Amino acid sequence: VSVRYAPDENKRWFVLRATYGRADKVYEIIKKDGHEAYIPLGYQLKEINGKKKRVKAPLLPNLVFVYATEDYVKFLIDNPACRTFVNFYFNHFSIDRYGKNPPLTIDYATMINFINLTSIDNKHIRVVEPRQCKYKNGELVRVIDGEFKGVIGRVARAAGEQRVVVELEGLCLIATAYIPTAFLQAYME
Repeated sequence: VSVRYAPDENKRWFVLRATYGRADKVYEIIKKDGHEAYIPLGYQLKEINGKKKRVKAPLLPNLVFVYATEDYVKFLIDNPACRTFVNFYFNHFSIDRYGKNPPLTIDYATMINFINLTSIDNKHIRVVEPRQCKYKNGELVRVIDGEFKGVIGRVARAAGEQRVVVELEGLCLIATAYIPTAFLQAYME
């Protein structure tokens, strides 16, 4: 674990939704305030001057991950500079004691695993739908070699290849590029 993402018992990874493509603006405000923020990037095909080019773009458009206290995140959302275009992304699979959906938070280890995967500069990393994944046995594995070394997820057949799929519960599934079976090892939590 780097000092940059050192665990802090008072902080959690919150998922924020920025409207109208203003995720970069929210990211800059969070960084300026001295907090950690993350926007996962991946490759997309876009037409530029009549030619298709592969360009970096957000894997999860309009979402920003922030590692901070709940008080800071509430302050950010209530801040007049941000109030009109940033809000919590809510956990639609849970209900709090008031009968409402609570803000979605990602546990520390899962988020670091997600950051490790999405920080790799590989054009084959992609967001996948659950119906696109045919899981082998559902057990967790760790990639022990290659550019995805250290990534923990479940082995699945996605996009016609064996890949490791990392899940952010309540949000998305991200698949690696092809991973040979020899690069996989059973992982015990």
